[in-house]
Amino acid sequence: MVTPKKSPAAKKSTAKKAVAKKAPAKKAPAKKAPAKKAPAKKAPAKKGSAKRAAAKRAPAPKKALAKKAAAKKAVAKRSVAQLAKNAVKKAPLPPPPPRTADELRRDAAQALALVLAGAALDKKAERIEIIDVYGKADYTDFLVLMSGRVDRQVQAIAQAVEAKAEEKGERALSVEGARQGQWVVIDFGDVVAHVFVEEERRSRDLESLWMDARRVPFLDATLTPK
Repeated sequence: MVTPKKSPAAKKSTAKKAVAKKAPAKKAPAKKAPAKKAPAKKAPAKKGSAKRAAAKRAPAPKKALAKKAAAKKAVAKRSVAQLAKNAVKKAPLPPPPPRTADELRRDAAQALALVLAGAALDKKAERIEIIDVYGKADYTDFLVLMSGRVDRQVQAIAQAVEAKAEEKGERALSVEGARQGQWVVIDFGDVVAHVFVEEERRSRDLESLWMDARRVPFLDATLTPK
């Protein structure tokens, strides 16, 4: 049997089919998986902050707890004391007790003694001293001692003291020794003024007789009683 001859076109098609069978099939490119992100590195914590965090997490020691309790008690005590002080401040003060007649008389006598001392100071009297003999002497409450350098100055001081007392409405009950001018005694009852020449004052030494008596401070005649 005679095989028919193939045409050249048929030969080409069969050759192409044979080549297609022999060539391996090309694989489709595989899809790349998305790259995983690397975890971000944490910045190293500072030593101080790490210690503080550790201290916060750590349980407080017994001593610290005891200190806190003591501090709370102290605050409570202070608050109670402050409340008590505030209550005392807000409470009205009681009125002062009324002055007795004897106290008023004594205050007036001290005021007069200060006036006499101021009058003597105006005449350049020296070593002026006011002695409180209230309750110690039965004839007066205050002694006013002063000195002059010479008899004429003593007389001038005595006159100024007497005149100043009269301006305040006080008259002397008696005046002794004014003529001699060595030791003049001016008696106003509750106040007695002694004006000495310095030598006479040293010989009489009345200050030593009343060493334990209170001395009344003064600067001038405008001072009020203390």
